[in-house]
Amino acid sequence: MSDQTADPAQSPAAATAAPTPPPQRRQQPQQRQQQQQRQPQQQWPDISVVIPLYNEEDSLKELHHQLRSVLGRMNARYEILFVDDGSTDRSFQVLRDLKRADKHVKIVRFRRNYGKSAALAVGFEKALGNVVITMDADLQDDPAEIPSLRKRLDDGYDLVSGWKKRRRDPISKTIPSRFFNYVTAVLTGIHIHDFNCGLKAYRREVVKSVKIYGELHRYVPVLAHWEGFRIGEMVVQHRARKYGRTKFGVGRFWRGFLDLLTALFTTRYLRRPLHLFGFWGMAAVAVGVIIDGWLAVEWSLGTTSLSNRPLFLGGILFIIVGIQFISIGLLGEMISRTRADEQEYAIRDFIK
Repeated sequence: MSDQTADPAQSPAAATAAPTPPPQRRQQPQQRQQQQQRQPQQQWPDISVVIPLYNEEDSLKELHHQLRSVLGRMNARYEILFVDDGSTDRSFQVLRDLKRADKHVKIVRFRRNYGKSAALAVGFEKALGNVVITMDADLQDDPAEIPSLRKRLDDGYDLVSGWKKRRRDPISKTIPSRFFNYVTAVLTGIHIHDFNCGLKAYRREVVKSVKIYGELHRYVPVLAHWEGFRIGEMVVQHRARKYGRTKFGVGRFWRGFLDLLTALFTTRYLRRPLHLFGFWGMAAVAVGVIIDGWLAVEWSLGTTSLSNRPLFLGGILFIIVGIQFISIGLLGEMISRTRADEQEYAIRDFIK
């Protein structure tokens, strides 16, 4: 009958005339790819607050309350990332309670105390925000400064360091700190007043580019500057310590100057150590050759005897030391090409 429908499988003409899939189906893979590309950006927070801490159980709840109040008024997506640097008190239990009450809280917990640089390095690795704020957990840094720090980044800076112009610390900390900051500014050429202020704001690309290890947390502006980022400064409020006492003793200043040498070396000569050691090595060899050459000329003219001239031995010593410096530079060149750039830390917990 004429009103019957032919079977497409049995009719070549019908198979040829079969309609093509609708345009929506052909566009689905492309639409899925676009959604996948957009999805991570939509989930990223605008601000990540990274807080390294060690035995600060008394201040954590108050700090969290202040942060929620400030960040809530900013009308931005945010996360608060606490890095517990192997605390031995109840800090982790307090953080876990905060996490249950606030989905914005994330916690990284080390198995032991590695130091502030390690805590910041891991915090930078885990942070997802386009802007990263760092601050201490002892309530001396004021969370109310966060909006101003973020706004300062809009002036074209990649890193904005806080300046505790009026410090609420004893004179035993303020005087050495001023001297330390002055020397650092002179040697590095970065004219900011407070390198070690914990309250800083970074663009995302800074924290993903700068590698922190050892105790180089004091010199993040130096490391960022030598990576080509623009460094700024802003006066921030500094509050007196409310709970407990500082975890850093007088020895931190001696370690700080050693770390300054490390920062200068790693930023200027890490990829070319022979330029540093080779220069001083060649200078020492040249001094030794001049001394011994002059004495050799006098000996050949019969005006002196080398057996009773300590200066001759001094010249030989200069030559030997110079060769050793050049050798150290060559070894440094080989090590710089084989060493791993990343150092891993044993993380006990990471709660998202």
